[in-house]
Amino acid sequence: MSLQSGIPAAALDAFGRSLGSLRVSVTDRCNLRCRYCMPEEEYVWLERDEILTFEEIARLAGVFMSLGVDRLRLTGGEPLLRRDLSRLVAMLNEAGGRFRGNPPGEKGPASEPLAAPRLRDLALTTNGLLLSAQARTLREAGLDRITVSLDTLRPDRFRQLARRGALEQVLEGLGAVRDAGFSRLKINSVIIRGFNDDELVDLIEFGRRVGAEVRFIEYMDVGGATQWSIEQVVGCREMLQRLAAHYGAIEPFGRNGSGPAPADRFTLADGATFGVIASTTEPFCAHCDRARVTPDGLFLLCLYARRGVDLKAAVRRGDPDEALRALIVNAWQGRRDRGAEERLALRGRGPLVPVEALRQDPHLEMHTRGG
Repeated sequence: MSLQSGIPAAALDAFGRSLGSLRVSVTDRCNLRCRYCMPEEEYVWLERDEILTFEEIARLAGVFMSLGVDRLRLTGGEPLLRRDLSRLVAMLNEAGGRFRGNPPGEKGPASEPLAAPRLRDLALTTNGLLLSAQARTLREAGLDRITVSLDTLRPDRFRQLARRGALEQVLEGLGAVRDAGFSRLKINSVIIRGFNDDELVDLIEFGRRVGAEVRFIEYMDVGGATQWSIEQVVGCREMLQRLAAHYGAIEPFGRNGSGPAPADRFTLADGATFGVIASTTEPFCAHCDRARVTPDGLFLLCLYARRGVDLKAAVRRGDPDEALRALIVNAWQGRRDRGAEERLALRGRGPLVPVEALRQDPHLEMHTRGG
């Protein structure tokens, strides 16, 4: 218990799951229109004055870290559309107690790493279009890891998927990540039957060439996936069977080493590794320790959640940190969310949310709540 507030430092939800990982969506805007996330022609956007400032995000992150969160991931939308994102990265490092003095990249006396920081891992998920211009400044600000979304290596398919011919920009961004000195790079690939499911081997081999671990993601029915159908899902077991037919025996390698992460990892005979996120056919709700905050401060307990807790209102009316901690803990302790498992049990499963509902509440969109 906290001596000052009486609030548990690490709350457990109704199923005994701790709160360890926070995904912060810094913008609902995106510069691509990928078919599995934003397939519609028009969208309703959050008002700009409702978006959290960097100072508000850093404060909330500090409160979450005081409750045991030690892994942060910046998402969107496309997070690199948020101007000066490296400044937020530096602020989060400071809030997490990782540096004394000036954050990395700022002028003045050299920063020093602290012995026992609250923040263990700070990562970013991006589509890569703007990475070539920002990778180095992000690294200097203290970003640990980058995950790039890349679903196809074929320019024609990329244009069909994202409605923009920008594959070369993504490839340049991947090169910039390597040049900036990032040692841990991942590539996320959503696999859709009849579209890119013939590129499994190509993507693994590409990952080898650029020094990245590929994670295949089952096509999910969450958020704005209004064109989703179960027939388009390529399950984890099928992916492994196809890859084994090419590579030979594939061995399980355990889950991602940064905590209860969603990816099951596997190793090929030559030692190369890859992951599969089987959210659709083999949900991992039992050990999910993730929470999400939308760009306008809505605290979501599950990617499938229909409602959330408004943290922005508490921040902007000047509530103290103790009150914010209580708000978060009360919500988490009442958490019974098992969204992916509940969806798996449905018969006649279709898209989660109809278009009309998405237009009435943009918080239901994947690009608002972060993937």
